[in-house]
Amino acid sequence: MLPATFKLCAGISYRHLRNMTGLRRQAAVAISQELNKLAFAGPGPSKWINQVRRRSSLLSSRLEEKPFSEVEMSYVKQGEEALQKSLSILGDQDGWKTETIAGNGDKVLSKMLPDIGKVFRLEVVVDQPLNSVYDELVERMEQMGDWNPSIKEIKILQKIGKDTVITHETAAATPGNVVGPRDFVSVRCSRRRGSTCVLAGMATSYGAMPEQKGFIRAENGPTCMVLRPLAENPSQTKLTWLLSIDLKGWLPKTIINQVLSQTQVDFANHLRKRLATTATPIAVSC
Repeated sequence: MLPATFKLCAGISYRHLRNMTGLRRQAAVAISQELNKLAFAGPGPSKWINQVRRRSSLLSSRLEEKPFSEVEMSYVKQGEEALQKSLSILGDQDGWKTETIAGNGDKVLSKMLPDIGKVFRLEVVVDQPLNSVYDELVERMEQMGDWNPSIKEIKILQKIGKDTVITHETAAATPGNVVGPRDFVSVRCSRRRGSTCVLAGMATSYGAMPEQKGFIRAENGPTCMVLRPLAENPSQTKLTWLLSIDLKGWLPKTIINQVLSQTQVDFANHLRKRLATTATPIAVSC
């Protein structure tokens, strides 16, 4: 039976058969059954059989998951692209200029990039563990308008898997209405690399959320927040926020730059106040 089973598995290596989910599931189940027989047949190479059986079981469970559609996969790829581009920008330490340094050490830097324009980089230390910060920024994303005055509302339009979401964000009016009503449609993804969490995003299009009357559809990204425990004190979190926004419209660059750098400084202060009042954090799942 085992040779016939491996013939079945070899058959799904052909592209037109590989797309047949039922056949792939059948192959995975068949392998698992045959390995079970071998494992209990007596002395022999049971170690590698058990190892392969565990992998076969994992494969079977994954085949039961609902596959992404072509459109959903395009959003997942956009989120990954935003993440890679953002990390590449942050990884290049050359050319950054200081915009402002607050009394508590919060720092905003900026840099001109040929294909993007001016980007801003906030570097702060938050007196809370990483889980608390992650919980507030990701798990409670739709509540951000409750504590961040620069945001009127964030709504999750669609979740794709556990790492990718599509959001609609409405910006709050600026003092004196210097910057008129703006909204954003973005794809966002989260990843964890060791003890570091990366939350990335960029502008996207979403058929169910066309441009809204009374708002200018601005674009952000690539943008990201990097969270990591402070080396000398793991109960604190270092937050680095790369901000890249095209506000559209006819706004002078000097006003845009002033608004964006101040937005980052204000964000850090409002986040600290919010974290001081939030409940026990849930486990990080990025």
